Amino acid sequence: MKRRIFLTGGSAAVLAACAKSEPKPVATLPSPAMQMLPARYGAINDEPFPIPAVPQGVVPPDLWRQEVKNPYPDQSPGTVVVDPDRALLHLIQKDGMALRYGVGVGAAGFAWNGAARMQFKRKWPRWTPPDEMVARRPDLEPYSIANGGMDGGPGNPLGSRALYLFQNGQDTLYRIHGGCEPQYLGQAVSSGCIRLLDQDAIDIYERVPHGAAVVVLPSVWKEGARGIY
Repeated sequence: MKRRIFLTGGSAAVLAACAKSEPKPVATLPSPAMQMLPARYGAINDEPFPIPAVPQGVVPPDLWRQEVKNPYPDQSPGTVVVDPDRALLHLIQKDGMALRYGVGVGAAGFAWNGAARMQFKRKWPRWTPPDEMVARRPDLEPYSIANGGMDGGPGNPLGSRALYLFQNGQDTLYRIHGGCEPQYLGQAVSSGCIRLLDQDAIDIYERVPHGAAVVVLPSVWKEGARGIY
Protein backbone atom coordinates (compact mmCIF):
# COMPACT_ATOMS: atom_id res chain seq x y z
CA MET A 1 0.00 0.00 0.00
CA LYS A 2 1.16 3.46 -0.71
CA ARG A 3 2.54 5.25 2.32
CA ARG A 4 0.55 8.37 1.62
CA ILE A 5 -2.56 6.58 2.81
CA PHE A 6 -1.40 7.36 6.32
CA LEU A 7 -0.88 11.06 5.73
CA THR A 8 -3.53 13.45 6.97
CA GLY A 9 -4.72 14.48 3.55
CA GLY A 10 -4.87 10.92 2.25
CA SER A 11 -6.64 9.72 5.35
CA ALA A 12 -9.29 12.38 5.00
CA ALA A 13 -9.85 11.48 1.38
CA VAL A 14 -10.25 7.81 2.15
CA LEU A 15 -12.52 8.23 5.13
CA ALA A 16 -14.62 10.57 3.05
CA ALA A 17 -15.55 7.38 1.25
CA CYS A 18 -18.97 7.89 2.48
CA ALA A 19 -19.62 11.36 1.09
CA LYS A 20 -20.92 11.08 -2.43
CA SER A 21 -19.80 13.25 -5.28
CA GLU A 22 -20.82 13.34 -8.93
CA PRO A 23 -21.17 9.70 -10.07
CA LYS A 24 -18.81 8.43 -12.72
CA PRO A 25 -19.12 5.01 -14.40
CA VAL A 26 -16.31 2.59 -13.63
CA ALA A 27 -16.98 -0.83 -15.04
CA THR A 28 -17.61 -1.40 -18.74
CA LEU A 29 -19.68 -4.52 -18.24
CA PRO A 30 -22.18 -5.74 -20.80
CA SER A 31 -25.75 -4.58 -20.37
CA PRO A 32 -28.02 -7.48 -21.27
CA ALA A 33 -31.77 -7.27 -20.99
CA MET A 34 -32.67 -7.02 -17.34
CA GLN A 35 -33.60 -10.23 -15.56
CA MET A 36 -35.63 -10.59 -12.40
CA LEU A 37 -33.51 -10.01 -9.33
CA PRO A 38 -32.95 -13.09 -7.13
CA ALA A 39 -34.85 -13.29 -3.87
CA ARG A 40 -31.64 -12.56 -1.96
CA TYR A 41 -32.08 -8.91 -2.92
CA GLY A 42 -35.50 -8.65 -1.35
CA ALA A 43 -36.38 -6.59 1.71
CA ILE A 44 -34.77 -7.55 5.03
CA ASN A 45 -36.95 -6.94 8.04
CA ASP A 46 -35.19 -8.88 10.80
CA GLU A 47 -32.35 -6.39 11.24
CA PRO A 48 -32.34 -3.54 13.80
CA PHE A 49 -33.30 -1.30 10.88
CA PRO A 50 -35.30 -2.35 7.81
CA ILE A 51 -33.43 -2.75 4.54
CA PRO A 52 -35.57 -2.13 1.45
CA ALA A 53 -35.61 -4.46 -1.51
CA VAL A 54 -33.34 -3.59 -4.43
CA PRO A 55 -35.61 -2.26 -7.19
CA GLN A 56 -36.04 -4.38 -10.28
CA GLY A 57 -34.30 -3.23 -13.44
CA VAL A 58 -31.64 -1.10 -11.73
CA VAL A 59 -28.72 -3.47 -11.11
CA PRO A 60 -27.44 -5.47 -14.13
CA PRO A 61 -26.95 -9.22 -13.62
CA ASP A 62 -23.17 -8.83 -13.97
CA LEU A 63 -23.15 -7.03 -10.64
CA TRP A 64 -25.29 -9.53 -8.75
CA ARG A 65 -23.65 -11.68 -6.11
CA GLN A 66 -22.81 -14.98 -7.77
CA GLU A 67 -20.39 -17.89 -7.74
CA VAL A 68 -17.86 -17.80 -10.58
CA LYS A 69 -14.64 -19.49 -11.60
CA ASN A 70 -11.80 -18.06 -9.52
CA PRO A 71 -9.94 -15.46 -11.64
CA TYR A 72 -7.14 -15.25 -9.05
CA PRO A 73 -5.84 -18.82 -8.60
CA ASP A 74 -2.69 -17.53 -6.90
CA GLN A 75 -4.77 -16.26 -3.95
CA SER A 76 -5.65 -18.49 -1.01
CA PRO A 77 -9.25 -19.35 -0.08
CA GLY A 78 -10.71 -16.69 2.19
CA THR A 79 -8.83 -13.84 0.51
CA VAL A 80 -10.80 -10.79 -0.66
CA VAL A 81 -9.66 -9.30 -3.98
CA VAL A 82 -11.00 -5.92 -5.12
CA ASP A 83 -10.68 -4.74 -8.73
CA PRO A 84 -11.57 -1.01 -8.70
CA ASP A 85 -11.55 -0.71 -12.49
CA ARG A 86 -14.16 -3.41 -12.99
CA ALA A 87 -16.10 -2.53 -9.84
CA LEU A 88 -15.93 -6.15 -8.66
CA LEU A 89 -14.99 -7.82 -5.41
CA HIS A 90 -14.10 -11.53 -5.29
CA LEU A 91 -14.06 -13.68 -2.17
CA ILE A 92 -11.86 -16.67 -3.01
CA GLN A 93 -13.42 -20.07 -2.27
CA LYS A 94 -12.12 -23.61 -2.40
CA ASP A 95 -12.23 -25.85 -5.48
CA GLY A 96 -11.31 -23.14 -7.95
CA MET A 97 -14.38 -20.98 -7.34
CA ALA A 98 -15.03 -17.47 -5.99
CA LEU A 99 -18.00 -15.42 -4.86
CA ARG A 100 -18.24 -12.24 -6.91
CA TYR A 101 -19.93 -9.05 -5.75
CA GLY A 102 -20.61 -5.85 -7.64
CA VAL A 103 -19.36 -2.77 -5.83
CA GLY A 104 -19.27 0.98 -6.02
CA VAL A 105 -15.83 2.56 -5.77
CA GLY A 106 -14.47 5.99 -5.05
CA ALA A 107 -12.09 8.18 -6.96
CA ALA A 108 -9.43 7.56 -4.33
CA GLY A 109 -9.81 3.85 -5.02
CA PHE A 110 -7.99 4.34 -8.32
CA ALA A 111 -4.84 5.47 -6.52
CA TRP A 112 -4.94 3.15 -3.50
CA ASN A 113 -3.75 -0.42 -3.85
CA GLY A 114 -1.93 -3.09 -1.91
CA ALA A 115 -2.44 -5.75 0.74
CA ALA A 116 -4.17 -5.40 4.10
CA ARG A 117 -5.90 -7.44 6.78
CA MET A 118 -9.50 -7.29 7.84
CA GLN A 119 -8.81 -6.32 11.43
CA PHE A 120 -12.40 -6.18 12.65
CA LYS A 121 -15.96 -5.74 11.42
CA ARG A 122 -19.06 -4.05 12.72
CA LYS A 123 -22.81 -4.30 12.33
CA TRP A 124 -24.58 -0.99 11.71
CA PRO A 125 -21.32 0.87 12.33
CA ARG A 126 -20.87 4.41 13.57
CA TRP A 127 -19.52 6.90 11.01
CA THR A 128 -17.21 9.73 12.02
CA PRO A 129 -16.16 12.14 9.25
CA PRO A 130 -12.63 13.53 9.71
CA ASP A 131 -12.14 17.12 10.80
CA GLU A 132 -10.90 18.09 7.33
CA MET A 133 -14.17 16.94 5.84
CA VAL A 134 -16.23 18.76 8.46
CA ALA A 135 -14.31 21.93 7.61
CA ARG A 136 -15.50 21.58 4.02
CA ARG A 137 -18.97 20.43 5.00
CA PRO A 138 -20.11 22.37 8.09
CA ASP A 139 -23.43 20.51 7.93
CA LEU A 140 -21.53 17.44 9.17
CA GLU A 141 -20.46 19.14 12.40
CA PRO A 142 -23.05 17.20 14.46
CA TYR A 143 -21.25 13.99 13.44
CA SER A 144 -17.68 15.22 13.99
CA ILE A 145 -15.09 13.37 16.05
CA ALA A 146 -15.71 15.80 18.88
CA ASN A 147 -19.42 15.05 18.80
CA GLY A 148 -19.01 11.28 18.64
CA GLY A 149 -19.96 10.56 15.05
CA MET A 150 -23.19 9.36 13.48
CA ASP A 151 -25.15 6.48 14.95
CA GLY A 152 -25.65 3.42 12.80
CA GLY A 153 -28.91 3.17 10.95
CA PRO A 154 -30.74 4.63 7.96
CA GLY A 155 -28.83 7.55 6.51
CA ASN A 156 -25.45 6.41 7.87
CA PRO A 157 -23.10 6.21 4.85
CA LEU A 158 -21.53 2.94 6.04
CA GLY A 159 -24.81 1.07 5.78
CA SER A 160 -25.55 -2.22 7.48
CA ARG A 161 -22.01 -3.58 7.82
CA ALA A 162 -18.39 -2.46 7.63
CA LEU A 163 -15.08 -4.32 7.37
CA TYR A 164 -12.07 -2.34 8.62
CA LEU A 165 -8.73 -2.78 6.86
CA PHE A 166 -5.38 -2.50 8.65
CA GLN A 167 -1.78 -2.78 7.47
CA ASN A 168 0.99 -3.63 9.90
CA GLY A 169 -1.33 -2.90 12.79
CA GLN A 170 -2.30 0.55 11.52
CA ASP A 171 -5.75 1.56 10.40
CA THR A 172 -5.66 2.36 6.69
CA LEU A 173 -8.99 4.21 7.07
CA TYR A 174 -10.09 2.12 4.08
CA ARG A 175 -13.39 0.27 4.46
CA ILE A 176 -15.49 -2.30 2.69
CA HIS A 177 -19.04 -1.43 3.69
CA GLY A 178 -22.71 -1.36 2.79
CA GLY A 179 -24.90 1.59 2.02
CA CYS A 180 -24.42 1.62 -1.75
CA GLU A 181 -27.55 2.92 -3.43
CA PRO A 182 -28.46 0.46 -6.20
CA GLN A 183 -28.34 3.08 -8.96
CA TYR A 184 -24.69 3.82 -8.11
CA LEU A 185 -23.42 0.24 -8.09
CA GLY A 186 -20.53 -0.02 -10.55
CA GLN A 187 -19.86 3.72 -10.39
CA ALA A 188 -17.45 6.06 -8.64
CA VAL A 189 -19.53 8.33 -6.43
CA SER A 190 -17.16 9.32 -3.61
CA SER A 191 -13.54 9.77 -2.67
CA GLY A 192 -12.69 6.30 -1.44
CA CYS A 193 -13.61 2.88 -0.04
CA ILE A 194 -15.58 -0.01 -1.49
CA ARG A 195 -19.37 0.00 -1.15
CA LEU A 196 -21.77 -2.91 -1.53
CA LEU A 197 -25.51 -3.24 -1.52
CA ASP A 198 -26.60 -3.78 2.08
CA GLN A 199 -27.79 -7.30 1.24
CA ASP A 200 -24.31 -8.15 -0.03
CA ALA A 201 -22.57 -6.38 2.86
CA ILE A 202 -24.49 -8.60 5.29
CA ASP A 203 -23.57 -11.69 3.28
CA ILE A 204 -19.84 -10.97 3.10
CA TYR A 205 -19.76 -9.94 6.76
CA GLU A 206 -20.76 -13.48 7.69
CA ARG A 207 -18.20 -15.07 5.37
CA VAL A 208 -15.01 -13.09 5.99
CA PRO A 209 -13.19 -13.98 9.24
CA HIS A 210 -11.09 -11.66 11.35
CA GLY A 211 -7.59 -11.43 9.97
CA ALA A 212 -8.61 -12.27 6.40
CA ALA A 213 -6.26 -11.06 3.68
CA VAL A 214 -7.55 -8.26 1.44
CA VAL A 215 -5.90 -7.29 -1.84
CA VAL A 216 -6.84 -4.09 -3.67
CA LEU A 217 -5.55 -4.25 -7.23
CA PRO A 218 -3.87 -1.24 -8.82
CA SER A 219 -5.94 0.65 -11.34
CA VAL A 220 -4.86 0.88 -14.95
CA TRP A 221 -7.63 3.32 -15.79
CA LYS A 222 -6.63 6.56 -17.44
CA GLU A 223 -8.73 9.61 -18.13
CA GLY A 224 -10.60 9.09 -21.37
CA ALA A 225 -9.77 5.40 -21.49
CA ARG A 226 -11.92 3.90 -18.77
CA GLY A 227 -12.47 0.22 -19.38
CA ILE A 228 -9.37 -0.22 -21.57
CA TYR A 229 -6.99 -2.78 -20.07
